[in-house]
Amino acid sequence: MPARQSRVLRFHSFGEPLDVLCEDHVEVADPPAGTIRVRTIATGLNPADWELCRGFLQAPLPRGVGYDVAGIVDAVGPDLSEGAPGVGDLVVGSADFARQPSAGAADVAILDAWAPVPDGLAPVEAATLPMVVQTAAWTLQAMGVHAGATVLVHGAGGMVGHAAVQMALARGAHVLATAGSTYRDDLTRYGAHVTGYGAGMVERVRALPRGSHVDLVLDAARPSPGTIHDLVTLAGGDPRRVMTISNHDEARAAGARVNLDEMSPAFTPLPELLATYAALAARGAFRLPIARAVPFPQWRDAVDLSVSGAPRGKVVLLVAP
Repeated sequence: MPARQSRVLRFHSFGEPLDVLCEDHVEVADPPAGTIRVRTIATGLNPADWELCRGFLQAPLPRGVGYDVAGIVDAVGPDLSEGAPGVGDLVVGSADFARQPSAGAADVAILDAWAPVPDGLAPVEAATLPMVVQTAAWTLQAMGVHAGATVLVHGAGGMVGHAAVQMALARGAHVLATAGSTYRDDLTRYGAHVTGYGAGMVERVRALPRGSHVDLVLDAARPSPGTIHDLVTLAGGDPRRVMTISNHDEARAAGARVNLDEMSPAFTPLPELLATYAALAARGAFRLPIARAVPFPQWRDAVDLSVSGAPRGKVVLLVAP
């Protein structure tokens, strides 16, 4: 019998995503110990996928993209028994892109962390969650966000910022946010005080309620020269009260914090986060907007929109109907 084949989106050399990505076909592998295999329904795309293409993770090539996966379990690793999902279960999780030659942008994916998708949450919505939820939750943990703190989320129109606003409010923090017009109303409805980016941002933030006494700052925006300086100013001049997820070089030069430098095994495990936020999303109590859901054959359109840096929501690749 011929080996089962899977379409995969992956790269064989490093470079700009649209230059190096291609559609391949690979033999479907059995799930290794500690993993499960799913038939992919939807894959959320992230900026991190494009950094992989550019060489961020110097693992053997070829490699796949697509960390965020919603799909139907079709095989379970040999060491999984109690608590493991059953074949046919709908789950959301993270693709094992570091050890596998393909990832979530494929007909079949190997997941190394997962949680069940609850009733009321569509697979395309579930596929927006893993990387954004993990990044936002772990960064807020590293920052020490707590009830009563005044937190500024710079870049709240991006998906990590959008999630972080909701999470910080749920922790009891007072949240200020900078964002464009697209999600200003949503962020305000959540309970944040919102102002715009650009020239005069420092003065506008200070004019917001509690804006003159910001305790902690999360920089979730695309890097922009001078932004870290402005955020440190808003944090009372203390760079250690500012943490970025994106502007690494400028932050380190200024003495501010970079989230990747402070990740810890003690942080809430991804399966627990996924179970929590999938349940909230199913009840409408947590939301990540979707910019566009694109069928797999049009993957170049999906990549182009995501790489643009301003997709206005999450881009999701629809792998199966």
